[in-house]
Amino acid sequence: MDVTQVLRMNGGDGDYSYSNNSLLPRKVISMTKPIIDDALTNLYSSLNFPKTLIMADLGCSSGPNTLLVASELVKSVDKIRQKFGNDESPEIQIYLNDLPQNDFNTIFLSVSKFQKNLSNQMVSNKSSSPCYISGVPGSFYTRLFLRKSIHFVYSSYSLMWLSQVPKMIDINKGNIYMSTTSPPSVIKAYREQFQKDFSTFLKCRADEMVSEGRMVLTILGRQSDDPCSKECCYIWDLLATSLKDMVAEGFIEEEKLDSFNIPQYTPSPKEVRNEVEKEGSFMINRLEVSEVNWDASTGNNINLSEEEDVQGYNMGKCMRAVAEPLVLSHFGKSTIDEVFKRYAENIKSSMSREKTKLINVTVSVTRKG
Repeated sequence: MDVTQVLRMNGGDGDYSYSNNSLLPRKVISMTKPIIDDALTNLYSSLNFPKTLIMADLGCSSGPNTLLVASELVKSVDKIRQKFGNDESPEIQIYLNDLPQNDFNTIFLSVSKFQKNLSNQMVSNKSSSPCYISGVPGSFYTRLFLRKSIHFVYSSYSLMWLSQVPKMIDINKGNIYMSTTSPPSVIKAYREQFQKDFSTFLKCRADEMVSEGRMVLTILGRQSDDPCSKECCYIWDLLATSLKDMVAEGFIEEEKLDSFNIPQYTPSPKEVRNEVEKEGSFMINRLEVSEVNWDASTGNNINLSEEEDVQGYNMGKCMRAVAEPLVLSHFGKSTIDEVFKRYAENIKSSMSREKTKLINVTVSVTRKG
């Protein structure tokens, strides 16, 4: 599997698009806003109230959350400059980055309207746009920007994705991710791939960021030291169950299942801290853990009588928007609807029996001088 070619969220604005199934990631963005505001306040003052700010959203995906992040960054800076008594907000350039297969077209079609709406919300009445948007296709595990050019980097729910499926010496039989039944060598391969990738990410950003630049990263993670704990693996176990049932019924070949592994690693806070400190270019300001329930994928406008069914269905659609390109590239189009129908049923059943949640690890760092 060439991750750079198949790892993307479902594009467009259809029923299974990420654009229409991203309430849960939006909730996570809003939960971490105080950490972002704190980082931007410290950045703005430490740079002596700059006239221009260059920012980057890495792993921006597509849909409403992409421009929501840009909007929140610009409005936060505007409030901060008012707090410090400055008359005008700095001009802001925001780079939106994701892999080349990302649906950048949907983003660009919305930029003009976004800039108009943002201008109307700003206190300053400048004739120019409050921010300028550019797309930067490419892997964030490589250099993306000029040396020492970026003031602020943001990323949410992206860095758990690995640059490649880990190279394994043993078959991860019957599993599609780390599991309690995975061979120890599989767990080791996943951990080492994360360490290599995250270290590379930090080195690239260290080259690109100015001294005293800030970076806020939210990663799907875990609280436990056990990389196979339920809090981080359960959502993929349910997909594996759906696929195994289809193998048993002859819809999918067993060899196909055994050769499919999700290129993701959900780190603990300790692992994130260790990698940042080992790489050495950044000082950790804040390292926090938060939780979000799976039912955050559903809005509030549903009847209580249908709540469980709707929540399970919507979380199923959310995961389809995330995982469909990966599953499609490996198993083919003929099985895709049946796979995700069963997956949604498994999710719904699970949510009806127990409280299900995801763990977020957020780290705020400063580029050392």
